[in-house]
Amino acid sequence: MEVRVARQEDLPAVTALLEILGRPALTAGQEERVRTVYEEQLAEPGAHHLVAERDGELMGFCSLHFRSRLNQTQLEAWIPDLVVSPGARRQGVARALLEAAVSAARERQCHQLTLESGYARGDAHRLYERFGMTDAGKSFGMRLVDGD
Repeated sequence: MEVRVARQEDLPAVTALLEILGRPALTAGQEERVRTVYEEQLAEPGAHHLVAERDGELMGFCSLHFRSRLNQTQLEAWIPDLVVSPGARRQGVARALLEAAVSAARERQCHQLTLESGYARGDAHRLYERFGMTDAGKSFGMRLVDGD
């Protein structure tokens, strides 16, 4: 298995992995906009997308963003999305992606790494705790528009 920086041609596999997290399936009408955002983020110094690949197949994706916070002199590393395909779970894929994210965050001298995860992802939560992370709070959201 190889963990590497995501590339433009990874987009179809990345969006398929994100569907596992409950994201809507990519439709033809959305493809151009999604591709534009993806390519912008690949070029953005404040984003670092990672994939885990074995034999040409993407098994996992980690979206890592570096953001500034008030009253902090160092950046915070934030993972809004970390997903592993069901057939590749319990094979060290998520751990390898997390280790790569921690390494990238340390290179950027981030003061902490935070990760978002839905309540229903109990197996993932146990992995994060074994990795040394703590359940540090809740995230609240409000849908502002209908659609995607």
